[in-house]
Amino acid sequence: MTTLAIKTEELSRDFGSIHAVDNLSIEVPHGSVFGFLGPNGAGKTTTIRLLLGLLQPSHGTAQVLGFDAIHQADEIRSRSGALLEHNGLYERLSAEHNLDFYGRIWQFPATERRARTRELLTHLGLWERRGEPVANWSRGMKQKLAMARALFHRPQLLFLDEPTSGLDPSAAARLRDDLENLVELEGVTVFLNTHNLAEAERLCQQIGIIRQGKLVANGSPNQIRAQAGNPQLEISGSGFSNTTIQELRAHPEVVSVSHHNSRLTIQLRNPIETAPLLTMLVQSGAQVEEVLKTQSSLEEVFLNLVDEGEQYPEGES
Repeated sequence: MTTLAIKTEELSRDFGSIHAVDNLSIEVPHGSVFGFLGPNGAGKTTTIRLLLGLLQPSHGTAQVLGFDAIHQADEIRSRSGALLEHNGLYERLSAEHNLDFYGRIWQFPATERRARTRELLTHLGLWERRGEPVANWSRGMKQKLAMARALFHRPQLLFLDEPTSGLDPSAAARLRDDLENLVELEGVTVFLNTHNLAEAERLCQQIGIIRQGKLVANGSPNQIRAQAGNPQLEISGSGFSNTTIQELRAHPEVVSVSHHNSRLTIQLRNPIETAPLLTMLVQSGAQVEEVLKTQSSLEEVFLNLVDEGEQYPEGES
């Protein structure tokens, strides 16, 4: 039976009339990467603070690494690493001295501090620049060093709050690569707050989507895409007449049909045999060049679930 790194039951936190986290119940297995997705203001950061015991819940419970988040928060924090809103780096110090400082806080012997510093900086491609003041580094390099800081004491659980936020696409991609490698090397469980869909699909075995404090979806990326239903056909070709499109729209298993340039997109109600639809097109005189059967993308599901039109309180994610 898979053991759990995190288990919450109806975990809630109110700020006056605002339900920042509203009856959250999730389970995160050991050794997995759990992606917690939601727009700004959805309650993601508040959830991390509750799990680390930095905030007290209004009601509900959280067990983290087998410890109660209310009464045993020190035990949780000693076994966890965190990269939250601030990177926690001392910019006048070099990368090497930053990590040595944190090693001293964790009471590592000098030889172990040096070995761990070299190990992490080498994995992150920063070893050759270890003696430079951090103030001179790019934001992407600083985030890598901050991740090394969070992992220095070999935590069982790593909390990351929007780690690629503010990075250019190239730097964000490199950080994701490094994170993926480090997770495998360190064997750490990761709780990843993000609204980056590519990041979630790339890194996470399980995803929870939160909207206005409420969990609206939970499962693997494939399971969440399946929840949206509505598989679709992407058909490339020519000769798609208005009459044929209207006939397709009248089909009982077709939800919608859109036509743009040489591409016809047919949204289906359920997974069905598509040969009859293609036959209808061909018999109407259409020239079919390519057919692709797809599911809704994770991005489409996410946007549908969180409803971008909703307003969220500022300053809390």
